[in-house]
Amino acid sequence: MSRNAAVARTGSEQALAVYQQLRARPGTAFDEVADRLELSAEERERCRDELVSLGLTAPPAASPEPAAPSPAGVVVEPDVALLRLLRRERDRLQERLSATSRAHTALEALAGPFLRAGATPRGEIEVEIVDDPQRVRRSLADLTDSVRTAAHFMHTGSVRREELPGELTQDRLWAERGVRIRAMYSRRAASVPEMAQHLEERAALGVEVRFASVVPMNMVLADENFALLPTDPHDLSSAAILARGPGLVRSYLALYEYCWTAAAPYGEEEESEKGGDGLSEQQRAALLMLASGIKDEQIAKNLGVSLRTVSRLLSEVMQELGAASRFEAGVKASRLGLLDGEVP
Repeated sequence: MSRNAAVARTGSEQALAVYQQLRARPGTAFDEVADRLELSAEERERCRDELVSLGLTAPPAASPEPAAPSPAGVVVEPDVALLRLLRRERDRLQERLSATSRAHTALEALAGPFLRAGATPRGEIEVEIVDDPQRVRRSLADLTDSVRTAAHFMHTGSVRREELPGELTQDRLWAERGVRIRAMYSRRAASVPEMAQHLEERAALGVEVRFASVVPMNMVLADENFALLPTDPHDLSSAAILARGPGLVRSYLALYEYCWTAAAPYGEEEESEKGGDGLSEQQRAALLMLASGIKDEQIAKNLGVSLRTVSRLLSEVMQELGAASRFEAGVKASRLGLLDGEVP
C-alpha cells in the first residue's frame, strides 16, 4: 500500500482499516498491521486506543514464553463489543437505580416517624402522608390565600381540563398580590392544543413557564414553607407527602431549581431543544436509554410518547449520526462521547 493511500485514511478510517486487517489475518500482531499500513507512531497509538475504547480489541492473555510474539490483543466481533458496551451501561444504570431506590427509602423513613420525633416544640417541620385525594385538593386550595411570595409547580403531563379555569383565577389573584409563579411542564404538554392555549394565557398573566424533555415528578412548593409531592413519582395514584417547614422544603426547592435551570423558557423551547451535535434533548435521552439496554416500550413510557414516536426519534438519531443501523449508531455515539451522560 502506498503512503498516499495510508495518509488518506485519517482518524477512525485508519482504525477501521487496522481492525479489518486484524480480523482478516487472525493472530497477526497489531504492529505488523500498522507497519503494513505505514502508520506513524502517533497514528498507531490513536488507532490502538480507539479500538480498545470501543471494545473491539481486548488485551491478550499472559504468555508463558517471554520470547513469544506479542500480538495487539484478541479481536472482538462488532456485535459482541456492542453487547458488552450495552451490558456495562445497563449495569451502571442498575447501580444508579439501586442508589436512587435506597435514597427514596431513606426519604420515606425521614418523612415519617423520624421527622415527627425530631420536630421542635414549635412544630417548625411537619410531614404527613396523605392518601385522601379530597384532603390533597383542600390543601392546594388553601394555598390561594396563604401564599405570600412565591409558588412553584412541576407537572409531568397536562392539567385536567376542569382544573384549567381555576388555575387561571388563582394566577390572577397571586399576580395582583405580587406573588412570583413558576410552572414547569413536560415538553409534550405544549403539543395539546387546549394546553397550549392555557399556557399562553398563563404566560400573559405573568406566570414563568418552562419546558423540559423529562420532568421527574409532580410537585408544588410555596414560600419555602409548603411542599406537596408523591410518595411514588411513577404512580400518579400514590399517596402524597405534605411537608411544612423550611428545614425540609428548601431541599425540595433545590431540586426544583436544578430542573428549572435545565428547562427551556416558554417561547424559546424549540431553539434550546438542540442539545449539541445536532441531537435534541429528547433524541439524546432516547439514545442513552437505548444504549443502556432499555426496550422501546420502556423508552416510550419514560419519555411519555408513543412507540411510533420512539421509532421516529431513533431513526432521526441514526440519520444524524450517519448510521445505517442501531448498532452502528451505538458505536458512533460511544466514539463521540454521547453515552457519557446520565440516563433519565
